[in-house]
Amino acid sequence: MDSSTIGWILLERNGTVGHINPRAERILQLDSGRLLVGQPFAEICADPGLASSIRIARRQDRPQRLEWHSDGQDLDVMVVPGRDGWLGVQLQSRRSLDAQLEQQERWVSDVAHELKTPLTALLLVGDSLAAQVNSQNARLVERLQRELLRLQELVGDLLELSRLENTLPGTGQRLSVVDLPQLVEQVWSNLRPLADPRQIHLALDAPPALQLRGDSSRLHRALLNLLDNALRYSPDGGELRVSLGSRGDWCQLSVADQGPGLSEDDLAHLFERFYRGDPARARTQRIGSGLGLSIVQQIAVTHGGRIQASNRPEGGALLELILPGVVRPGGAG
Repeated sequence: MDSSTIGWILLERNGTVGHINPRAERILQLDSGRLLVGQPFAEICADPGLASSIRIARRQDRPQRLEWHSDGQDLDVMVVPGRDGWLGVQLQSRRSLDAQLEQQERWVSDVAHELKTPLTALLLVGDSLAAQVNSQNARLVERLQRELLRLQELVGDLLELSRLENTLPGTGQRLSVVDLPQLVEQVWSNLRPLADPRQIHLALDAPPALQLRGDSSRLHRALLNLLDNALRYSPDGGELRVSLGSRGDWCQLSVADQGPGLSEDDLAHLFERFYRGDPARARTQRIGSGLGLSIVQQIAVTHGGRIQASNRPEGGALLELILPGVVRPGGAG
């Protein structure tokens, strides 16, 4: 840690400094000869924005990220909860970070672009083969087309996830007023061709008007991923229940299914890249990219919100998307 090019500060449960590396001392322009370990961090750095992020990270036990301007420096700060009440505060210059993020996004974009071209060609080959299929190779051609479509979806999801992970909360969005009940209905209309043959219906519990200020296209993607995930694990003839509500300036969107629920491994790793639950729990043979819920999590983060998962007492999984920016009648969010 002391040789890291990134500033690190470890805070104990009581808010005192457990360790601070030389890079963090330089970023904060602290006297390296001063005894800092054991001192309250609030006395060393009294910035209210950073103090608020530390309190939220400790209270919610979730990482917090913010842009911070200190002594003429633009910094990217991550506050990461650890075990037994410890917190890690990561400090990095926005200038160097922007260069790294730009390089990473360019690399991912280039790779995705290079993959799209041969995938498109292979899909055309698959379509040509399907037109000439016979009873002996029909299953092979069908499998080829299915796997090519899955690879195409994977490339698109990787590109979208990279863009989201390289976006700070509150930036890179096209904000507008979004009618959430209407958005849920739009998303469900896209999924009805999958739901109707299995006689799965949507039950929407929402106030007459609930509007949110956010990026409509990304919120559409988040809802699509949540409902599609619930649909995969719902029994035929079942129900998906979407509940919308608000408290203060916050909105809570809940998606509940009647499936087998989430295992302990699911609850621990559900939002990680490429994580897939036990396939025996799924009620359909459709296989996703394994990135859908990771994308939902990043969309929540870029909106300044979060996503959480639990099991319903009566059975089934419950995923809750919590977002700020509720628009009040006669006012702005």
